[in-house]
Amino acid sequence: MLVWGNLNTHVSARMRQLVAQRPWLTVYQLPPYAPEFNPVEPVSSHLKRPLADLARHGIDELTGLVKTRLKRMQYRPGLIDGFITKTRLDFSLP
Repeated sequence: MLVWGNLNTHVSARMRQLVAQRPWLTVYQLPPYAPEFNPVEPVSSHLKRPLADLARHGIDELTGLVKTRLKRMQYRPGLIDGFITKTRLDFSLP
């Protein structure tokens, strides 16, 4: 299973041809702009919200903070499950 946005390389004639040659591959194409279907959007929002006031810090400090916050999210599987559930997409295999 493959879920794709509308990046030009995803919707090109060449890519459609490559996908057509693989009958075992199921491709789900997202609508042109559909943040509600993309579980990465709330992850990104959740991650960036507390960083808004830290823009004046150096890149090294910001990198450390982002890594720390991602690690905290990693240990909260319910949070990630919630982001996926919010999409209301059916990820069961056909």
